[in-house]
Amino acid sequence: MKQTNYSKQFIFLSASLIVLFFINISLGSVSIPFKEIFTTLIGGIPAKESWETIILNFRLPKAITAVLVGSGLSICGLLMQTLFRNPLAGPFVLGISSGASLGVALLILGSSIFGGFLLNASISNWSLPIAASLGAFLVLSAVIIAANKVRNTMSILIIGLMFGSLTSAVISVLAYFSEAAQIQQYLFWSFGSLGNLSWNEISVFAIIYFIGIAGTVSVIKPLNSFLLGENYAKSLGINIKKSRNIILAITSLLTGVITAFSGPIAFVGLAVPHIARMLFSTSNHKILIPSTAIIGAIVLLICDAIAQLPTSEFTLPINAITSLFGAPVVIWLLMRKKRIFV
Repeated sequence: MKQTNYSKQFIFLSASLIVLFFINISLGSVSIPFKEIFTTLIGGIPAKESWETIILNFRLPKAITAVLVGSGLSICGLLMQTLFRNPLAGPFVLGISSGASLGVALLILGSSIFGGFLLNASISNWSLPIAASLGAFLVLSAVIIAANKVRNTMSILIIGLMFGSLTSAVISVLAYFSEAAQIQQYLFWSFGSLGNLSWNEISVFAIIYFIGIAGTVSVIKPLNSFLLGENYAKSLGINIKKSRNIILAITSLLTGVITAFSGPIAFVGLAVPHIARMLFSTSNHKILIPSTAIIGAIVLLICDAIAQLPTSEFTLPINAITSLFGAPVVIWLLMRKKRIFV
C-alpha cells in the first residue's frame, strides 16, 4: 500500500472518532438534543441548566477518559507485541495491572487485616488512584531490575506473568479474610469504569498520558528494528538494553495510570493493534502508532456507548463489553492461517 493512501484512512478514522465522541456524550438516562450539546461545548447556554451540568461534569469527562484509556491501552499493546514478537502480548503481560490491583486490594480488603488506618485512607477520592499507582510502581521497579539481569526478552515476559500470578495470589488471600462489603467494593472496581473522574483527576491523567505518548514517538526507530530481531537492531546501532527499558517504562507508565484511574480494562490493548495492522497493511510504527491510538479510542467509545444501555438508567461494566468485543478477535487471530505480523 502506498504512503499516499494512508491520508484517506486517517481522515476517515479521525472523522469517525469525532462523530462517535459526540454520540457518546449524547447517550445517557437523560435525553439531550445534539443542538444543546453542541451549544454547551462551544460555551453557550443550553435550554436547561441541568443539561449543562450533566454534559460538562459527567458526560464530557467520561468521553475524554474513554479516548485516553482506549488509545493508551492500544499503544501499550502495540509496544508489547513488537518488543516480545508475540501477537498475543498485551499491556498487562508485565504484571503492572496486577500490581495496581494489589495496591487497591490492600487499601480496600486490607482494612480487615491491618486495621483502621487503611479504612480511613480509603475515604479520600484520590486514595484508589494513589494506591494503584504505588502498586504499579513497585511491580515496574521489579520488572526493570529483572530486565537488566536477563538478556532474553522472552524471559522478561515470563517474569511479568509470574509477578501477575504472585499478586493475584496475595489478592486471593486478602479476599479470604475480608468482609462481603469490602469484597463487593473491590469487585466493582475490578469491573472498570470510565466515569466518576473529576477534571482535576483527568488533568493528572492527561499529563502522564502525553508523557507516555511522547516517549512512544521517541522509540519508533527501535520498534521498527525489533521487528527483524535484536541482531538486526544491533547492526543499526540501536542500544538494545536502553531501548528495551524505555519501552518497558512507557508501557508500565501508561498501563499503571490507566488502571489507577479506570480499573483493569481487558482485551482492548490486545485486539486493537491487529485491527490497525489489517486496515493499514503495514508494520511501520510511524503509521501504526497514530492509527492504533485512534482505533483504540474509537473502539472504547463504541464499547462505552453499548455499556450505557440507551434509554436505561443502568450501565453495564465496561470490562464485560470490551471482553465481548476482544475475545472473538483473539480467537479469530488464533484460527488465522496467515501471518499476524505484516
